[in-house]
Amino acid sequence: MPTVHAQEISTARLDLVPLRVEHADEMAVALSDPALHTFIGGSPDDAQALRARYRRMTAGSPDPAVSWCNWVLRLRDEKCLAGTVQATVVPAGSDGELVAEIAWVVGTPWQGRGIAVEAARALVAWLAGNPAVRGIIAHVHPDHRASAAVAGAAGLTPTDAWQDGEVKWQRTLVR
Repeated sequence: MPTVHAQEISTARLDLVPLRVEHADEMAVALSDPALHTFIGGSPDDAQALRARYRRMTAGSPDPAVSWCNWVLRLRDEKCLAGTVQATVVPAGSDGELVAEIAWVVGTPWQGRGIAVEAARALVAWLAGNPAVRGIIAHVHPDHRASAAVAGAAGLTPTDAWQDGEVKWQRTLVR
């Protein structure tokens, strides 16, 4: 079964940098607004909790068939971290095809500037460049208009399927 590993991805304004434990302190500040949890629940992690989470994430999935790919978003001009994108890549069948479930979050101070769209588009393009990846999905809360706009801008379309109160968005890659 093919595995996928996060690689640095660059866009006009961003570097998507593979996640490291050392990012936790800066990310704890970038993602500290409780409003970021309006649709996903929970509350912001402090630096210590993020370090522990990032240790688990960078260690990789305990299932060798599943790839955890995580990036921080570095704004080049501002020289700061502003959010994250991730892809959980799983087998789609016994033929080696893969499906990637993606997600994104941008800290409140950087929202409304198209950063999430730019990052999600870059992530989708990077995944589409892998010939084993046949589909990309995201789950978006039905009231989260900004996240739905990001999904649409990244080329995903909403489906009639729901999971845990969220709408499944998808893009099928034709090979």
